[in-house]
Amino acid sequence: MPASLPLSKYHQIYLVLREQLQEGRYASGLPGELELARLFGVGRITVRRALEQLAAEDLIVREVGRGTRPTTRAEQGSRRGGAVPSPVSPVTRLHGLLENIVSVSRSTTVKVLEWRVVQASNELAEALQLTDGQKLRKAVRRRSSALGPVSYITTYVPESLAQGLTRTDLAHKPMLQLLQESGLVLGRAVQTVSARQADARVAAELQVAVGTAMLAVSRLVYDLSDRPVQLLQGLYRPDRYEYQMEMSQVGSVEARIVPKEILP
Repeated sequence: MPASLPLSKYHQIYLVLREQLQEGRYASGLPGELELARLFGVGRITVRRALEQLAAEDLIVREVGRGTRPTTRAEQGSRRGGAVPSPVSPVTRLHGLLENIVSVSRSTTVKVLEWRVVQASNELAEALQLTDGQKLRKAVRRRSSALGPVSYITTYVPESLAQGLTRTDLAHKPMLQLLQESGLVLGRAVQTVSARQADARVAAELQVAVGTAMLAVSRLVYDLSDRPVQLLQGLYRPDRYEYQMEMSQVGSVEARIVPKEILP
């Protein structure tokens, strides 16, 4: 583990394991404490603290004599009083969404950090209405403007919808635009906006301090037949992006993320 990062070693391990759990990498169970300690080059007590934090967040279950495994969605819901958290909430119309995304892309540049196949974890499978372990395409991109880095975007789409897409495509066009050009007809989106602190990786890419508060957007996009086709998790620098929302008297809502240097 990099000693130069301004995070404790156990928290660095926690962040790595949390992302791997989300990707479904340990669907059949996590390695033991000794094996994890060897893999990360730390002591067993450091690994144990990271596992204790994951267990406290209901991301894993530690069972004596049976090892450690990821929790299921049902288990997470029962520990929160029966309410299984949805990755996204209020419904946002897709009217104007693609135009907004394409407009923003014209004033920014993209670096593709990851483009690979992963297995759907319980959480991702639930959101995208897939079976656990089904293959997804994961894209991680950093978008920058004239001011510097502005966003860190992680996107998941079913592998069947990403056939033929390349890293070069992602560097030049937004994912939704590529999906639409491939023949997909977009229907609606469900979106939440919240705040999240930057971990070591995000902080390095967006050139902020670890722990900086970021604008967090989670968006689940459906096609015209109401099938989930994309889950986006975006982190934005609030000093360079802002969230705008327009509401009409008849109840329609249009929301968009806008780079501050192109605000009217």
